[in-house]
This record gives sequence, structure tokens and C-alpha cells, in this order.
Amino acid sequence: MTKADLVKIISQDTGIIRKDVALTVDGFLEAIKDALKDGKHIEIRGFGTFKLKKRKERIGRNPKTEEKVKVPARVVPTFKFSRALKEIVNESNQEML
Repeated sequence: MTKADLVKIISQDTGIIRKDVALTVDGFLEAIKDALKDGKHIEIRGFGTFKLKKRKERIGRNPKTEEKVKVPARVVPTFKFSRALKEIVNESNQEML
């Protein structure tokens, strides 16, 4: 599903025109980006949590040359699904097992 598909579905479900829904979705995504840039975490109950994690410096390997490479420490965004969302997905996709 793309952002355009999401906008279309929300527009159909709510009756709000696509242009307004697109602005709202873009605003929502920008708010998440801005919060993460500021070092904050975002918790959406029943859905999940966006957080930042610190990755330590480590020694990696270039797969082409097998040369050891120093990978610097960095901060990466992560997302953890809520237990409720995991249960909903698991229950509705039992036939895939």
C-alpha cells in the first residue's frame, strides 16, 4: 500500500476530499519526523512506538573485498508494534500459517 492508496481509502471512508486528506497525512508524517529529529519518541496507543536507538561503534566487513571497516556509532529510528496490533494481525492471518 502506498501513501496515495492510504489517502484514497481515508478519503472514501470519511468523505473528506483527497487534497485535504493528503495534507493531513503529510502533516502527520512530518510531525513524526520532527519529533524524531528532536530526540523525542512517539507512542500511538494500540498501534506502536517510534523511538531512537543508539548503535555502538563496531568493526564491519566489506563483502566485496573482505576488508575490515570501522562502522561509526550512530542513532537510528526504530518502530515497535503494539501487542494489540500484533494480535489483530496474527488473528486475521492464521490461514497464512
